[in-house]
Amino acid sequence: MLNAVQLAPPEAVLTVSPAESTEIGRIAEQLRTVSDEVDDGAWVAAARASWQSLPGTFRQRVRAFRRDSGPGGVLVVRGLPVDESRLPATPAVPGSVQRTTTGPAALLMMTACGLGDPAAFLAEKSGALVQDVVPVPGREEFQGNAGSVDLMMHNENAFHPHRPDYVMLLCLRPDHDRVAGLRTASVREALPLLSDTTRERLARPEFSTQPPPSFGSAGGPVPELPVLFGESADPDIRVDFAATTGLTPAARAALTELSVALDEVSRTVRLLPGDLAIVDNHVTLHGRTAFRPRYDGRDRWLQRTFVLADLRRSRDHRPDDGYVLVR
Repeated sequence: MLNAVQLAPPEAVLTVSPAESTEIGRIAEQLRTVSDEVDDGAWVAAARASWQSLPGTFRQRVRAFRRDSGPGGVLVVRGLPVDESRLPATPAVPGSVQRTTTGPAALLMMTACGLGDPAAFLAEKSGALVQDVVPVPGREEFQGNAGSVDLMMHNENAFHPHRPDYVMLLCLRPDHDRVAGLRTASVREALPLLSDTTRERLARPEFSTQPPPSFGSAGGPVPELPVLFGESADPDIRVDFAATTGLTPAARAALTELSVALDEVSRTVRLLPGDLAIVDNHVTLHGRTAFRPRYDGRDRWLQRTFVLADLRRSRDHRPDDGYVLVR
């Protein structure tokens, strides 16, 4: 059973003032005019420069989150300049992405540059740096961004050696009934609920994780890896409950206990236009509660950007030192 809805604690929420929102919107609009192409390296460079001009309170909070994401591993920024009334119809096709520059795309790019560097994977959403998270007709049961059923808790691209350090989700439009919620759960808060035996088992290389359906077939053997790794008192976590398999009975039992513990500490946030959620993908899983799309052009619409804190580590995956990992 899913835990009852818990809202993000006050310390995990930053509400920008109307004056700050206006200033952020002005800077985003100015950046938008620099290029027509989101994936243009020169536009990303301009976004990095524009980041320095954003209001100090916003920049300081994002940088502090980068240094220490806190117990919950998520930061929600409210009140950013997104005008739902000026949006086009919500896309409803598979693989939808944002290729042309917009104000929301500028917001995502500038914030990504404050956290590290934007990044994408060629096999997923054709390597676009800004991706649409929208329901798609016929994909309702899909365990991925195109679905509308409960999305199981996961670390983003848990199978990949260079999974994102941060996942950013900017709400452009909520679902009609405003029931869809972003669920998050931090291993930092779940760890005390695990038995010593389970913690030890999760640290063994007895688990395999398949690429998510949205990624397509990555090919090659799936490595056997631990779910918890790093500092035992504050470990990283690498798991996707729709794709991770325990390779022994004890490993499968440990996964079950972990799932229960994460449900116990999970929180659900219903994002509104102008809400940006930043998830620390090292320590926090995310998912989504179910909703009912209508496919009338007014369905739920988030835009997503991945961030790598140290782009250099994935250099051998990125031709010409770009922002897209090709393998």
